[in-house]
Amino acid sequence: MREIVLDTETTGLNPRGGDRLVEIGGVELVNHIPSGQIYHVYINPERDMPEEAYNVHGLSEEFLKDKPVFAGVAQEFYDFVGDATLVIHNAAFDMGFINMELERFGLPIIGNEQVLDTLALARRRHPAGPNSLDALCSRYGIDNSRRTKHGALLDAELLAEVYIELIGGKQSSLGLVSASSEHEEGGSGPSVGGRSIQPRPTPLPSRLTEAEMEAHAKFVAKLGDEAVWRQYIEIEAKG
Repeated sequence: MREIVLDTETTGLNPRGGDRLVEIGGVELVNHIPSGQIYHVYINPERDMPEEAYNVHGLSEEFLKDKPVFAGVAQEFYDFVGDATLVIHNAAFDMGFINMELERFGLPIIGNEQVLDTLALARRRHPAGPNSLDALCSRYGIDNSRRTKHGALLDAELLAEVYIELIGGKQSSLGLVSASSEHEEGGSGPSVGGRSIQPRPTPLPSRLTEAEMEAHAKFVAKLGDEAVWRQYIEIEAKG
């Protein structure tokens, strides 16, 4: 399963009122594990930078003037996203800008069915809040000390950590498959997270004492020849 944890920075709050994207940051997860692939771009918004927005992210007109316009990165962004689920905090805001920009250049918009909103997820899990990204980092012990201003890639990296915690922590990415189901499907053995489990070179020693094994054997002897434990003893004897 492929997911892109995404964040954006903009010139303001209204994508239909002239505000534009200025930064996109994305972190790829495969089966809830960072793959090492990222997407990051600064964008020339082709307009001025309001002071209020500059105070949030620190991206000035001077810094952005030699960066590509969205038309120059639209296709590569679209290709990077593909059919992955987009994991976004307060997704309606970011998707409003992303879809506005995609529409401007004739690319299909990204539907809500492809988007997972971590703010909605956090509100269900922590109804008393607060559920801002900073608050969730604090709740889960995630170091956000570098976040002196908003930045799309840094925020996406932090959100990826928060998202894993929201869905149950790092162990949620471990998919345990029984040996029987693997063999039924033609596999070579059990696996964890898609990786085959290899047997130990030297089996662990039994934790049963001789006295415990002797007591168990006497107990089974009293159950008669039809006892299910007899089947296990026969299997063990056959190796």
